[in-house]
Amino acid sequence: MLKIENLTKSYGDKKVLTGLNLQINAGEIFGFIGHNGAGKSTTIKCCVGILKFEGGNIYIDGTSVKDNPLECKKKIAYIPDNPDLYEYMKGVEYLNFIGSIFKVAPDLLKQRINKYAADLELSNSLAQPISSYSHGMKQKLAIISAWIHEPKLIVMDEPFVGLDPKAAHTLKLMMREVCDNGGAIFFSTHVLEVAEKLCDKVAILKGGNIVRCGTMEEVVGGESLEEVFLAGAEDD
Repeated sequence: MLKIENLTKSYGDKKVLTGLNLQINAGEIFGFIGHNGAGKSTTIKCCVGILKFEGGNIYIDGTSVKDNPLECKKKIAYIPDNPDLYEYMKGVEYLNFIGSIFKVAPDLLKQRINKYAADLELSNSLAQPISSYSHGMKQKLAIISAWIHEPKLIVMDEPFVGLDPKAAHTLKLMMREVCDNGGAIFFSTHVLEVAEKLCDKVAILKGGNIVRCGTMEEVVGGESLEEVFLAGAEDD
């Protein structure tokens, strides 16, 4: 579903990613963890077509991000760590706008908005302007907007930040449902307990390179993910 081959990205003279390779298959929830500045957000932004990269290539369901960025964007949804929404719009207006971009049929769009808004307890706020929303409410709206066109791949940067416990639990169920239906999830997080319980596979990024990658059992090897991660930090 997502294949990263020899990805190289620099900011000026500073190399952030140096030949990164990663593959996420259909049906997988894949966690991406690392220290601040390790290159997680840079990798994610390259995958979703926000950042250009110097070397390598990225494929979404077999389509090259470099050669066919628009076709790739039709297949994915992206939630950044701090969603920038059109705050002059009402919540429902924003969701209808996103649905129209992805050409979701009106009846189906309404059905999905109602379902996910109810699941995330946002139904009563959809008629309000987004400018009145709390951070958590904006995060919920961004999640709904990512789900309504049923993308094959959902990419998220710290999706649990700002969510209350119930909403976080709902999001986990939604993520698993996507994968059960043949999609894939790729997300970064600093909440290691969530990653350990939720992910099918995980990669640990350090200094622009992947130092561990595989199933959760392969990566932790009988320890906790936190222990493995902190042991890597002590190696610096």
